[in-house]
Amino acid sequence: MDLENENEELHHESTPEDHQPQEVITKVTGMYKDWFLDYASYVILERAVPAIEDGLKPVQRRILHSMKDLDDGRYNKVANIVGHTMQYHPHGDASISDAMVQIGQKDLLIDMQGNWGNILTGDRAAASRYIEARLSKFALDVVYNPKVTDWQLSYDGRKKEPINLPVKFPLLLAQGAEGIAVGLSTKILPHNFIELIDASVKHLQGKRFTILPDFPTSGIADCTNYNDGNRGGKVRVRAKIAQQDKNTLVISEIPFSTTTTSLIDSILKANDKGKIKIKKIEDNTAAEVEILVHLPSGISPDKTIDALYAFTNCEVSISPLGCVIEENKPNFIGVSEMLRRSTDNTVELLKKELEIQLNELQEQWHFASLERIFIENRIYRDIEEVETWEGVIEAIDKGLKPHIKHLKRAVTEEDIVRLTEIRIKRISKFDIDKAQQKIEALEDDIASVKHNLEHLIEYAIDYFKRLKSTYGKGKERKTELKIFDDIEATKVVIRNTKLYVNREEGFVGTSLRRDEYVTDCSDIDDIICFTAEGKMMVTKVDSKTFIGKNIIHVAVFKKKDKRTIYNMIYQDGRGGASFVKRFAVTAVTRDKEYDLTQGKKSSKVTYFSANPNGEAEVITILLRQAGSIKKLKFDLDFSDLLIKGRGVKGNIVTKYNIKRVELKEAGVSTLKPRKIWFDDTVQRLNVDGRGELLGEFKGEDRLLIIDQKGGVKTLIPEMSLHFSADMIVLEKWKPKKPISAVYWDGEKERYYVKRFVIENPEKEESFITDHPKSFLEVVSTDYRPLTEIVFTKIRGKEQRPNEEVNLEEFIAIKGIKALGNQLTTHKVRQINLLDSLPYEEPEPLPAEEIEVVEEENVSPENGGQTTEDTSSESEAKSTEEPEEGEQGSLF
Repeated sequence: MDLENENEELHHESTPEDHQPQEVITKVTGMYKDWFLDYASYVILERAVPAIEDGLKPVQRRILHSMKDLDDGRYNKVANIVGHTMQYHPHGDASISDAMVQIGQKDLLIDMQGNWGNILTGDRAAASRYIEARLSKFALDVVYNPKVTDWQLSYDGRKKEPINLPVKFPLLLAQGAEGIAVGLSTKILPHNFIELIDASVKHLQGKRFTILPDFPTSGIADCTNYNDGNRGGKVRVRAKIAQQDKNTLVISEIPFSTTTTSLIDSILKANDKGKIKIKKIEDNTAAEVEILVHLPSGISPDKTIDALYAFTNCEVSISPLGCVIEENKPNFIGVSEMLRRSTDNTVELLKKELEIQLNELQEQWHFASLERIFIENRIYRDIEEVETWEGVIEAIDKGLKPHIKHLKRAVTEEDIVRLTEIRIKRISKFDIDKAQQKIEALEDDIASVKHNLEHLIEYAIDYFKRLKSTYGKGKERKTELKIFDDIEATKVVIRNTKLYVNREEGFVGTSLRRDEYVTDCSDIDDIICFTAEGKMMVTKVDSKTFIGKNIIHVAVFKKKDKRTIYNMIYQDGRGGASFVKRFAVTAVTRDKEYDLTQGKKSSKVTYFSANPNGEAEVITILLRQAGSIKKLKFDLDFSDLLIKGRGVKGNIVTKYNIKRVELKEAGVSTLKPRKIWFDDTVQRLNVDGRGELLGEFKGEDRLLIIDQKGGVKTLIPEMSLHFSADMIVLEKWKPKKPISAVYWDGEKERYYVKRFVIENPEKEESFITDHPKSFLEVVSTDYRPLTEIVFTKIRGKEQRPNEEVNLEEFIAIKGIKALGNQLTTHKVRQINLLDSLPYEEPEPLPAEEIEVVEEENVSPENGGQTTEDTSSESEAKSTEEPEEGEQGSLF
């Protein structure tokens, strides 16, 4: 490297007073610039990033080439394969061994024997001297063909290695790839074997296709933002968690990129930080994942499942980045383009193989024809008297000329030399008919190959279909695809600390242990505070925060909470009129002070209540004696007021001074029942109108859930509920509405019918017998269900006609544990549920309820100019049932 213009030397000459040695400073920027670029290029091209042609990194390609060198159908010690690979790979044995274990764990190219580690637990493989390997049948089928392989010299020039292996399959997408180079990285996620083949076929047919990741660790994936595997995409992967019983959760599948060890560690850390609360964890993982999470009594399993997703590695986010080596440089492309290029490359390789096969067949036909001419026409006798080699060649060539007009190419000297090598024994046993049959068979093969070349795309499609039928068994999709609901951490975090308030001094926080206790909270909660001056603030939970003196209300704040309604009376300035307002607080700016009065100095709150379910109480207002006031006492019913925005001015209560306010009557909810929907896409409840409407729910209403195993339960409809995959009924529960079921009793081996109502809504029960062979056939929650019995055809007897059964008439309503009545003694092929008979539900009895009022949304910006309730009205909808609240604070 020429550094003449880069280097400078600075000389400090010694003086008599200064005897220090001379210093020389050399600038090496040029060296670093070139050397670093060379190193970066080497790491990118030769180590970290796979090639688009075969989907392999150099070390993987060299391992597979070495295994082919050693392949004799038997297992080889991995240590032997690693040593053989070192002839091609200029790095240590450890890197080769690790790369080989990673290939083996993909379970596609290598047939393994011994302990190759466990991708579920993270256990490492045994030492390479103890484990064995050989190429799988799939690898031998699709990875190798030396006739179409381009070769290059190995790093020391002693051996030849493939530039790229002729892989006739989208191997890169099937295995996935991950690598960190200098200045860039790659992360290509693994995809499903069968789906890749189907996508390749669609591409060849000119159809559109979509491919999504499939992980060997199974789990559940949301690929909504996959972005075709390009930079900026994201895949969310969750563990599969189910509720074994009310105090136990079982994790049966884990997210890709985690292990059971790392997953358990993350759960323990979340427990230590107070985000979740667990009793203990058991890891029973062997061939399948089984992690048991035991919960303390009183902890909600549904909320804990959400908390595991929110605070642990039970949900991970994976960011793909499709980077490959193409034409000796890195290129960023999506997985669809990778599949198209791989498929097109497979077609080209198949074409080359067919062309080579055609050439070989034509050569065989050519020599077989020459051999027949040579022997059938006894041309070998023409060389008996010839004494020189040149004469022999000339004599055979002359003897062949009259008979070679039908050949496809000219006869060369090499052809004649091959004829001279035919043994006398072969000539003496030559059979003209067999020779002709061989030639005709070769002609048929040539015609078949030519046909395949002319219909190359159809041939390639058949090739992919053969791969699917031969190797696709057992390679079905492992990862379940779903769309996830977003989990709000504040709604599922365990409340791990206590909130205190010093009302007089105006401080709130978790460290004020000598002051008034407010509620349990978590360290990620927001809290809402109101002061006697009519100011409001929302702030993050902290050890100690100043809000403002004379705090009158503190609570945990819930975003978008439209069910917590605040009732307030305030005096507008010193000696001013008093106003009343009802409002909800759904969204605010954190740490910003909001004035709920009209902003006049000395304004004060005279009455305040926070109502978690929109309650509207009745209060008595007592005025001070002044002038000619005739009425000093009157009642105010908050249910007569509309719910408005927090910034509204409010309605005038009185222009006189209020002496005091007394609570006369506690209120009932003035909010309409919540409409609740079930979104089958994400398997969650919502109040946003997504999915199927389940009904309108008041505070005491419950959901009815029936599963395929014959289990039935009722639950309060919380948005955090999880639903099992075998759920077959989900609807609003009507306590007096009977449930009808037909089930097979495993012990008696008969079908039974039963009708029952749920007597204990707090208890989950099974309504079929507990015999292991018992199963639920049909279930209905209609009042008058109708079923059809299809009987089994008995040989030699006339087919018994189908029979309709009215279950309402067949059996009376009994207890949930009753066996029921036997349906039939005849052999049944199937039982169908028909359209139910008509039934009119009785009108519900009138209830003494307060009239439902509407919510009015008035933005803070309008200042609530009017004191009249003339603004537009909208329903007061709810997103969640709040947990805390206060009633009737008097100041």
